[in-house]
Amino acid sequence: MSKLLIVDDELDVREFAANFFRKRKIEVITASNGQEALALFENKKPDLILLDIKMEGMDGIEVLRYIREKDKIIPIVMVTGKEPQEDEALKRCKELGVLDYIHKPLELDELERVVLSVLH
Repeated sequence: MSKLLIVDDELDVREFAANFFRKRKIEVITASNGQEALALFENKKPDLILLDIKMEGMDGIEVLRYIREKDKIIPIVMVTGKEPQEDEALKRCKELGVLDYIHKPLELDELERVVLSVLH
């Protein structure tokens, strides 16, 4: 079974996405912050990571940078509330090899298309 790690500091976003993918027979693990995400990445070895950029403490770009030091190929999709063209973060994320960039509020069809293209 494919394993998806969802990292977001908003509980409702995490649970909404997790429930959506569990119904599609994907194993979902969730993290509410960067430190938790890194621990789960090390221990659970997910097949794909949905990673929020804006989080308290360690932000998504720091998490992304750390993961890329350990694993250059795991697919990572960044989640943001900003439009990418106005955000310096997009450039940094692309340099670190993200698969895609999804905006909040999450559009289920876009989310499903991106995630299922990797996991199925």
